[in-house]
Amino acid sequence: MKYNFPYICTLCYIINKEGQVLLQKKARGFGKGKWNGPGGKIEPGETAEQSAIREVKEETGIKMKSLVKQAELEFIFPHDESNNNYVHVFICKDYEGKAENKGEGELKWFKFNEIPYEKMWDDDRYWLPRLLAGEKIKMRFYFDKNDRVINYERL
Repeated sequence: MKYNFPYICTLCYIINKEGQVLLQKKARGFGKGKWNGPGGKIEPGETAEQSAIREVKEETGIKMKSLVKQAELEFIFPHDESNNNYVHVFICKDYEGKAENKGEGELKWFKFNEIPYEKMWDDDRYWLPRLLAGEKIKMRFYFDKNDRVINYERL
């Protein structure tokens, strides 16, 4: 089955030397109030990697020196296909700078065992722990009208 993806996006999970991951509590728009990795829409002419580097710099002030594509995720909203997203997910352990809120939302470093899954998108609990453990992931998630996962599959 082929899906329409109005949004092709990036997410990046930056991991510091203490083994913590940087999350952002989105200040506005789709997903407002949820913790997530920084990222956003890929602009025309950008690669996914270029977009991730730009978005992280704009949202956090951090300059990523190297990053690894770790996942591709499809988010399907059958009740409102205009929210469908295709997301390239990166891990970064090599960066410069200090995380600063640039107006996109509060930033906080979390130990892996303290990640607030109950305050994140419902799908994160299915794939983020595996991603942080180093697994490469390709999955599709289906959501109900309340943004809860109703089904998922590996691709």
